[in-house]
Amino acid sequence: MAYQGKKLINDPNAVVTEFIEGLVETYPGLQYLDGFPQIKVVLRADVSPSQFDKVAVISGGGAGHEPAHAGFVGPGMLTAAVSGEVFASPPVDSILAAIRAVTGPKGCLLIVKNYTGDRLNFGLAAEQAKSEGYKVEMVIVGDDCALPPPRGIAGRRGLAGTILVHKVAGAAADAGLTLTEVAGEAKQAAELVGTMGVALSVCTLPGLVTSDRLDADKMEIGLGIHGEPGLAVVDLQPVDVVVAHVLKQILSPDTGYVPITRGSNVVLMVNGLGATPMMELMIATRKAVPELQLEHGVAVDRVYTGSFMTSLDMAGFSITLMKSDPLILDRLDAPTKAPYWPVAVEGNRPPAKIPIPVPVPQSYSSTTDETLSQPQELTKLGYTLEAAIEAAANEVIALRDDLNEWDAKAGDGDCGTTMYRGASAVLEDMKKRYPMNDAAETVNEIGATIRRVMGGTSGILYASLSVSCQIVIVEFLPEILFLIQQPNQSMLDIFRYDILCKAAYANLKGHSEPTAQEWANALEASLAAVSKYGGARAGYRTMLDALVPACTTLKERLDAGDDAVTAFILSSEAAMAGAESTKNMQAQAGRSSYIAPENLVSIPDPGAMAAAAWYRAAALAVASKLKS
Repeated sequence: MAYQGKKLINDPNAVVTEFIEGLVETYPGLQYLDGFPQIKVVLRADVSPSQFDKVAVISGGGAGHEPAHAGFVGPGMLTAAVSGEVFASPPVDSILAAIRAVTGPKGCLLIVKNYTGDRLNFGLAAEQAKSEGYKVEMVIVGDDCALPPPRGIAGRRGLAGTILVHKVAGAAADAGLTLTEVAGEAKQAAELVGTMGVALSVCTLPGLVTSDRLDADKMEIGLGIHGEPGLAVVDLQPVDVVVAHVLKQILSPDTGYVPITRGSNVVLMVNGLGATPMMELMIATRKAVPELQLEHGVAVDRVYTGSFMTSLDMAGFSITLMKSDPLILDRLDAPTKAPYWPVAVEGNRPPAKIPIPVPVPQSYSSTTDETLSQPQELTKLGYTLEAAIEAAANEVIALRDDLNEWDAKAGDGDCGTTMYRGASAVLEDMKKRYPMNDAAETVNEIGATIRRVMGGTSGILYASLSVSCQIVIVEFLPEILFLIQQPNQSMLDIFRYDILCKAAYANLKGHSEPTAQEWANALEASLAAVSKYGGARAGYRTMLDALVPACTTLKERLDAGDDAVTAFILSSEAAMAGAESTKNMQAQAGRSSYIAPENLVSIPDPGAMAAAAWYRAAALAVASKLKS
């Protein structure tokens, strides 16, 4: 029976920031950027970017994996760690804040676990940082050995082996190597590591109900660190049997996930998932070492046992193997003061909090409050724009429980909550910030709102799509009004697209009355960019299965001579049909790709359903407003 999980917390929405505050009080070598609650970055207290003469190493991801990632910040390891909300990727602005805070002339390396949201957020942040003159490289870690290949474009999940990559890269950077050399060693380390996890219980997100999918006499093999279902549910077995099975799976020559064979040397990590006593972890280690030596013929050079990358309060463990050589061992043995490697607590305590460096990543757009606010009187465009945004946001809010229910089938079940947070913030900001008579300024502000509050995969997708998806809701409204007055007006194709909201805003500022065709082209380009960074496309069971058909229909109907309102309505119907079609798709991207197809039968993709719902609501609102 499901029950409310017990937690020693105050507010479920404040667990991440309060964790960071406690962490820096405990360890005097750490500080955090003064950007709560949006910017959650822990960094070395001894690093100033203008004076830092080594490569900065930055990692991060969703919270809930403590001590990863902030617990591994320190000399000889990470220079900074960026946190999102629980199990949600950190937003682009947070990653940019970290890059700006610690990156000196030698550049920075981003180490990213292989999840779609992390890849998108860190990838876009890297591109933005490069445009500002920073030297940035990125290495993606996918060390999961539980699921057999092929894994499609999603690839192998990033698990506890990422911590070993952190240590190798951090030591290489501390030794004074160049960015290219540090990135090369990190990439090589990522190719030598494999991990597999086993759980006795699922995890409970703060403030949510505990799932009852795992019976008391069952255990789950090969699950992910976000609570997503694993390879198989089996009867509870003695730990020696479990360890032998996991090692056999990691070293399987059939998958070839790690280049470890008889005669190899390895590093072993036995990692607790959050609620596993040290006694049980040591019992697992006691079996793993002789099993490797006697059954698999490999020499064990180093053993690390403890909780390094957890999954909140999950009971279970993971085993990581990394092929070792003299250089790898030198990097792992190099001194570090990262708290959870671990190190002793020592040194004078500097101020726990420092300002975000200039240039400051803004929660909102760069336009000041004095020059940007909702106009006293709305034009016809403003009223129509307001109706579209309000209808779309309210539709998302109404779908929260359905989206969470669908999403729970594929993992953490927070899609509805994330979308609800974004929609609520849009409604709030619209009342006091959005200049509704100015389409360009409004789309800029919507993008800023979404980046500020959503995070996760949905957050970054909608932030990058705010240039386009949101303009389908609102931005070609000037053209809709224009067509009502001059229905035979030709449509020009002059819009230049840039995936980042700032660049899009700059382009919008140059066109006071952009055409519907221009916005359709921008949507098409934006979807292509999202596909480029995330790897997905139509048919992969994602939000693109709603938005790609919408874009295709929109362009077709406009090319056929339909007026913009009719084209908008018809494209919204295509979006809904595309979302419904995901019920019969096998996921090839995102966390759903790790779920057995039979477990997703008749369940639509929540991201696609959310996109189709707000798109449809906005289209109907526009049509209704213009007819009234």
